[in-house]
Amino acid sequence: MIPFMDLKTQYHSIKVEIDKAVLDLLESTQFVLGREVAGFEEEFASYCQVGRGIGVNSGTSALHLALLASGIGPGDEVITVPNTFVATVAAICYTGACPVFVDIDPITYTIDPGEIASAITKKTKAIIPVHLYGQPADMDPILDIARRHSLLIIEDAAQAHGSEYKGRRVGSIGDMGCFSFYPGKNLGAYGEGGMVVTNNPEYDRAIRMLRDWGAEKKYEHKIKGYNYRMEGLQGAVLRVKLRYLEEWTEARRSRAVLYDRLLADSGIQTPLAMPYARHAYHIYAIRIPNRAEAQKVLLDKGVQTNIHYPFPVHLLEAYRNLGYKNGDFPHAEKAAKEVLSLPMFAELTDESVEYVVQCLRDLGI
Repeated sequence: MIPFMDLKTQYHSIKVEIDKAVLDLLESTQFVLGREVAGFEEEFASYCQVGRGIGVNSGTSALHLALLASGIGPGDEVITVPNTFVATVAAICYTGACPVFVDIDPITYTIDPGEIASAITKKTKAIIPVHLYGQPADMDPILDIARRHSLLIIEDAAQAHGSEYKGRRVGSIGDMGCFSFYPGKNLGAYGEGGMVVTNNPEYDRAIRMLRDWGAEKKYEHKIKGYNYRMEGLQGAVLRVKLRYLEEWTEARRSRAVLYDRLLADSGIQTPLAMPYARHAYHIYAIRIPNRAEAQKVLLDKGVQTNIHYPFPVHLLEAYRNLGYKNGDFPHAEKAAKEVLSLPMFAELTDESVEYVVQCLRDLGI
């Protein structure tokens, strides 16, 4: 079986360092926040080319607190895309604000900058571009729109650790960047985790209070907050794994190049890394019209695949109250019916990629 991802192989490749970091953390008894989280905050912020990082308990919490720190709440609108994991939209709703969707570029699967201006109203306060699959959104036109309309930009970089836009790391381009360290991410914890990165000291201060019950000092609660703190264990694990992130990213990129080459004349649409982008390939998603058949045949031949994502958020039952309908965002809706995620992880072998491609070619597309 060729797995969709292989966390066990990755663990065994760094087992000695991970085990020591975990045992040291247990000895320290700093199980919530503490020096390992503080160390990881500093190191990951530096990696992202920003001055500050605030560790939290999930990528969803990172988005939620970034929005709250921006002052976004009931009556406000936030522009984003419907082809994303539901957390992007949920975080907006948690604040009491209203998500406003625009369609995607059909090649990059990221927000179409040309669709944003028409969605702006007097209630619009922010834009959340999603760097989907590790492909950076086209940020320059988004920044231009935001400046002209005095809007905040909060980057959803949950799938884009190490991705770059014109030489700048994602997360460092907008007002804040939000990351997830869910285990399957390019930089994954051994549990849940997230971070907000920013250069703004006021956002940093607000988010640090909001993640810890609204307190700057224990029992001195200045604002109403949340229990969104990062665990010490995750900080310790992520500090070790961060040292390997560049190596793993380049390995993913090399796997993507091989997929691209082997599928070049197959008739299957492969991901296109834009000229402005360093694509981190969290997901290698192809477009295939007979997806259900292809997924079944691949599984029968021992190849695990996945779908990111089978339903755009505006068509999910939970978000029907937003008032959107089928046909409102044709590019996002078409992608949701056709994308298929192939195995992609740093330890994936050439032979495995070749086998996956051969199975796809056997479909006779």
